[in-house]
Amino acid sequence: MKQSRRNFVRTASLAAASLPFYHLLAATPETGAPAAPPSGQRRGLLFDESDLPRIRANIARPRFADFWRKLASNDRADDFDFLEHHVHFNRHGDDMGRVRLLFEHAAFVYAVNRDPQQLALAKLAMRRLLDYPQWDMFLEGGKTVMGLLRSAETSIALSFGIDWLSDSLTPAEVGEIERNIAEKGAPACFTSLYGMKHPDHVKGWSFNPTEEHAFTEVDLRRWPLILNSTNLKTVPAAGLGIAACRLYGRHPQAEAWLELARSSMAEFATMYGSDGSYDEGVSYWVPTTLDMAVFAEVLWRTRGIDDRRLINYPGTIRYAVTMTLPRLEGAPGPALAPKNMGEPLALIPPRYDIVDFGDANGSVEISLGTWVGRTFGDPVSQYLAQDLGEVKYHYGLIWYDAAAPSALPEPALLDQHLLNDLVVSRSGWGPADGVVALRSGGPANHEHADRNSVIFKAHGDRLLHDPFRAGYSTTLPRWKLRLTEAHTAILINGQGHQYHDGHEGTNASFAFAEVTAFQTGPGWMTVTSDATDAYQRVNPDVRRVERTLVFVKPDVLVFLDRVVLATTTATIQARFQVFNEDERGTCAVAGPTFRIDRPFATLHAQAAATGDFTVGTGRIAIAESEGVFPFVEVAAAPAREHVILTLCAATPAGEAPGAMTLSRQGGTWQVQGTHRGQKVQVMLATEGRGPPKISL
Repeated sequence: MKQSRRNFVRTASLAAASLPFYHLLAATPETGAPAAPPSGQRRGLLFDESDLPRIRANIARPRFADFWRKLASNDRADDFDFLEHHVHFNRHGDDMGRVRLLFEHAAFVYAVNRDPQQLALAKLAMRRLLDYPQWDMFLEGGKTVMGLLRSAETSIALSFGIDWLSDSLTPAEVGEIERNIAEKGAPACFTSLYGMKHPDHVKGWSFNPTEEHAFTEVDLRRWPLILNSTNLKTVPAAGLGIAACRLYGRHPQAEAWLELARSSMAEFATMYGSDGSYDEGVSYWVPTTLDMAVFAEVLWRTRGIDDRRLINYPGTIRYAVTMTLPRLEGAPGPALAPKNMGEPLALIPPRYDIVDFGDANGSVEISLGTWVGRTFGDPVSQYLAQDLGEVKYHYGLIWYDAAAPSALPEPALLDQHLLNDLVVSRSGWGPADGVVALRSGGPANHEHADRNSVIFKAHGDRLLHDPFRAGYSTTLPRWKLRLTEAHTAILINGQGHQYHDGHEGTNASFAFAEVTAFQTGPGWMTVTSDATDAYQRVNPDVRRVERTLVFVKPDVLVFLDRVVLATTTATIQARFQVFNEDERGTCAVAGPTFRIDRPFATLHAQAAATGDFTVGTGRIAIAESEGVFPFVEVAAAPAREHVILTLCAATPAGEAPGAMTLSRQGGTWQVQGTHRGQKVQVMLATEGRGPPKISL
């Protein structure tokens, strides 16, 4: 019998007290199950004892060496001191997150190498987690704990930890852990998911007023609706689902938990394109899709229920591969330390750089590649695991199989127009290859005001940039990095396109752009994106804002920007952002030409326009203590119709560009010449209402 959320919350604590001290029941036979472990071995939630030899072989592989060295380090004095003396129970975002990671990592390391110091660390961290009176920082109706992050993560970690510490836990300890999961973890996750499923029943979400680092300026009234289509749905779904698998058959609510967790994951699966594309950005794709995969794996292993095809997993790996942007290694400059949860991570290592549209601030990680490679026999997933992604989670060690086949991505992936209207084109997969990325498409959580913005990498370095680490709160100076002015994009009268004021967080705006033309051929790609809707929401007189790119691989990129207003005149600014977040980027201007210099590459550019224009440099108006963000700006004088053409050619640092010229006859623009021994000839005809006609 199904119960309401209210009855569930009332009965969960009482039911938890009756949990028996034994491990999970076997999978139900009517749904099938994976192969049983060898005789006498226990079935684990995530891996069996028979998997340990493969996992131990993985920790010795060069691919995992640095990660394992940090994970298994015995230099733990600071960690023990933190756990013993400095854990605050009203700092869920900071302290509880660290405690949970210490527990999960130490428990896993102990399962692999039986290190007694790791066991001591795990048991101390476990005790601190159980000491928390509540496992999350949010409330529903001002009273009931509502879980989005920490309650789910802690439920997952402790569920796995029972397996990994099994021979070192007493029945009483197991029972205490399971009661805490049933009382503090699962109910909080259930409350948030129930609220997303039935927002009309929500009394009101809020930060717990006792929480030290709550974002009290954020309005949560619409969060049940907003979060229903964001990564903060899969976290509690995975936490609730794995807790249900842990306790299935021994807790009266476990069946209802599992039903809500599975239905929530199935609903969220519609957020992925059929090609596997994901809107929130590839660094949010990592934990979001990993939550789905980990829950699906546990569900399959424990209940024999196969939800491993809710999304196109091989396709979503190709989305992640497409969003990689590997650069040449070089010593990074100083990176500002995050002040709080509202300022995200430090710089990504160059080898693991990404197409970072929106708040994407973290590298593509390998764990999903290892799981999809094993589960679906997909060689591109294995290639991501072996060559492209960064090792940041222990799941990769659990799933990696060195014997699985690996293959370069298929040639079609060199030029991708994804179903969410992002476009990425590249000359290859190595650090020195050229990559162009265009942000078209619609609104998304964690987005910036970045329609028609462009990222360009060539010869191993970022040359046209999208900012990292924008602030999550309007009270932070780095909030300004979210706006159009901080992107390689167009301003009209100095204004960007529509964006929200941040009072509800980092949710989506209303701004749309649309790819209206996309073509590829041997060694080239062209794309046109129309962002009229996005700008018209700020200036109703706007009739056209259109950007066309011509990419002559590997290192020539032509911009054609067209802006039309109905009745008024306007100035237009085409900005080209310099990557200086490692303090190694500069720019300079000479007449209609400019250059952007980076340690490994230089961008040489020249601009032309239908009217008067100037080329200058500037900086985003943000305190230097937050960083220096230079840009080049091509500024067109007031007019009703504008066309700006910018020719960009990249070279290795210190190398002169080729000889290329720009010319115009009526509405036809021509680029011709040579660059680095390659002939370049491009014509763009702008007459008519549609995208320009292009010939190469």
